[in-house]
Amino acid sequence: MDLLNTLVEKGLRRELPSREEALAVLTTSDDDLLEVVAAAGKVRRQWFGRRVKLNYLVNLKSGLCPEDCSYCSQRLGSEAGILKYTWLKPDEASKAAAAGVAGGAKRVCLVASGRGPTDRDVDRVSKTIGAIKEQNADVEVCACLGLLSDGQAERLKAAGADAYNHNLNTSESTYGDITTTHTYADRVETVRHAQGAGLSACSGLIAGMGESDADLVDVVFALRALDPDSVPVNFLIPVEGTPLAGEWNLSPQRALRILAMVRFVCPDVEVRLAGGREVHLRTMQPLALHLVNSIFLGDYLTTEGQEGKADLDMIADAGFEVEGAGTATLPEHRGGGGCASACAPSDSASSDSAPSDSASSAGAEAASARTDLVTVRRRGAGTDLAPNA
Repeated sequence: MDLLNTLVEKGLRRELPSREEALAVLTTSDDDLLEVVAAAGKVRRQWFGRRVKLNYLVNLKSGLCPEDCSYCSQRLGSEAGILKYTWLKPDEASKAAAAGVAGGAKRVCLVASGRGPTDRDVDRVSKTIGAIKEQNADVEVCACLGLLSDGQAERLKAAGADAYNHNLNTSESTYGDITTTHTYADRVETVRHAQGAGLSACSGLIAGMGESDADLVDVVFALRALDPDSVPVNFLIPVEGTPLAGEWNLSPQRALRILAMVRFVCPDVEVRLAGGREVHLRTMQPLALHLVNSIFLGDYLTTEGQEGKADLDMIADAGFEVEGAGTATLPEHRGGGGCASACAPSDSASSDSAPSDSASSAGAEAASARTDLVTVRRRGAGTDLAPNA
């Protein structure tokens, strides 16, 4: 297929595809799916070999968020029956992180619900980072605390944080349909705060919220322009009690096409398969390893993930290997480890936000809603039960 040959050549040269080429990936047929995966897999292997980086989430503070993000079970007014608790103590968070590291995680992601941290919160998280680093000096620590104020990124960096996550989530043109309590520009500004402080920037998207193909391409092109070191791709987990509980728009095939498009647009960054892979990719998860070079191990913030051992077995059975702590994640031209060195520090094209033909048919191609695959987390951080790692 001429399209795929062109995309592979551009990916190997780190050249940005055209918007038309990116859109074309999303509209390829299921008959061509394996060819799409194989083509994007060539680009993935060029920059990352067969390594898979493992990341582990620790939810420092769960629920009761004042923001109204429609996709989130912790949002203002959420009726989801999730765990709710205030800040974990540093030793509690360190213990939770240690379980992930023991399971093979190279990075621990410390997440807290809320609009953004107060200075006291930054002090609290700084102590938690210190406790984790004291136990596991080589582990990467990524903080995800919401919108940052001036100077807070620098304080997190000084405390030992390696990275900061703040996702763009969706296109600028449709952002107001998802969240009204902050803006798309607020999110971009926070990512730039992190980059300016020397933190490795992590910023990605959520697919499956009813967006069009054009929206998906818009947000991925915006991410390419912002140039984070890692791009997590989440697939909406439609949790009961949230406004988007009825959005079941993804089939495994569409999810794989989205991942392939992200890889072609962002060929040499850490593309992470994040929340929702078990719900939407299901038995086709191993194919995604040919597209991404990073996944989350175990559970997510408020929902349960695949068993940690099953994650490790899947990686091995698919012919991949877990990336070790001493191995640089990023290619040398991007600074190697990303977190161990200065992070890489633009332009998002706008488009008609009307759903494309393929987006409007997404519901038709998606499998029946698998609500049985969405399980609220009842173990790990904030509970007396052992974590999944």
